[in-house]
Amino acid sequence: MGENTRQIVVDTLLELERDQEYSHNLIKAVLDKYDYLDGRDKAFIKRVAEGTTERKIELDYYLEKFSSVPVRKMKPLIRVLLRMSLYQLLYMDGVPDSAVCNEACKIAAKRGFADLKGFVNGVLRNLARNKERLPLPDRGKDEAGYFSVKYSMPRLITQMWLDEYGREITETLLRKMLEPQPVSIRFRTGFSEEERLSWLDKIRTVQAKAVQSPYLPYVYTVKNAEGIRTLPGFGEGAFTVQDVSSALAVEAAGIEREDFVLDVCAAPGGKTLLAAEKGARVLARDVSGRKTALIRENLDRMKTANVMVQVFDGCRTDSSLHEKADVILLDVPCSGLGVLGKKRDIKYHVDADGLKSLEGLQKRILEQSWRYVKPGGILLYSTCTIRRQENQDMFRYILDHFPFEPDPIAPYLPEKLLRERDALEELLKKQRRPVLSEEEGAACIQLMPGYMESDGFFMARLRRRSRPGE
Repeated sequence: MGENTRQIVVDTLLELERDQEYSHNLIKAVLDKYDYLDGRDKAFIKRVAEGTTERKIELDYYLEKFSSVPVRKMKPLIRVLLRMSLYQLLYMDGVPDSAVCNEACKIAAKRGFADLKGFVNGVLRNLARNKERLPLPDRGKDEAGYFSVKYSMPRLITQMWLDEYGREITETLLRKMLEPQPVSIRFRTGFSEEERLSWLDKIRTVQAKAVQSPYLPYVYTVKNAEGIRTLPGFGEGAFTVQDVSSALAVEAAGIEREDFVLDVCAAPGGKTLLAAEKGARVLARDVSGRKTALIRENLDRMKTANVMVQVFDGCRTDSSLHEKADVILLDVPCSGLGVLGKKRDIKYHVDADGLKSLEGLQKRILEQSWRYVKPGGILLYSTCTIRRQENQDMFRYILDHFPFEPDPIAPYLPEKLLRERDALEELLKKQRRPVLSEEEGAACIQLMPGYMESDGFFMARLRRRSRPGE
């Protein structure tokens, strides 16, 4: 790869530092802008930009060890140049070390830092010579720090997971988060198997590899796709982007034909679409016009009926809907720790104050939304995170403060997933005392990458208690 391709990566990483844009959005925009480039060049840009972002904690740790200038005091261009070059040295065997060092020096000079060429060259060549024996924190003295550097995860998260899940589960989670994550698609549930297989054949003609989920027959993971929007069937509304965990949450709600379903925080609309395909009447709401536009876009493309879309803040209540819903889907804003493998830089935006603030937001939405469920109806609470305070503790909060009782979730989930849950629970019992009673535990499930074939996700099924005498 040449200097120009590497300069595109540098500019992308600089933009990420300046604007705090999420990397998956910016990298997609960059690849669209340079769509005319050779496929190998685009693949290089994507891999180095994503890898450098994902491994930033690890890269900075090693740069601190081999640089006379602290990473935080480096010129921004030099900092991202060293990071992306070190990523290539450590993780791209097909790129010669000498080429990485030489190209970095050329870029430094071309971008106005000719006086720092020697510094860049010295740091990178020293790292290249020592890359097989780079030091990690002492695991015996600082396990959270060791995991933080080895798996490039903020200490706040590694320590939290160690405290909650123990060493074995934490390391499995961290390792899985660094693996390539394929995109998940969900086919229209009204398709016959023959129709679905026909679309899969068309998808495979563009060299994409589609693998059926072990949990739901209409969900597939797709690898080797240049872009989901370019796949046969996307424009025709044959499928939508949705992880199996999100689809399982709709299944867990037990939605029936003609049910009235309220999706409180609905964007981008995956659960709304699936609920409507089950024959329910769905009211999909979210906090802004931008979010509801995403829902409408998916509804139009999938040609889905029986859905009304409204802008409505979940922190407000709508008394006209009290006790009207057979089911409410409450997928609340969360820390997103279950999807770190797909959204690589969420982890850099996590801090203790932000996590506490999220818990407050979740409680406000619950306090305003629970009355929508009619007596005997279902509240399906869910998040895409792996954190007790937002999951099991929030489930308990609902039980303690509102007229709901745990409702068994097993009848609505596939046997394979339930077996995996039971195996994971056995591991957890060795690490901590149970957070929930047996009855409460039977009403919810925590999906864990590495133990389940899905994103990290939590869902709990609660039934509103009937009034006395009913």
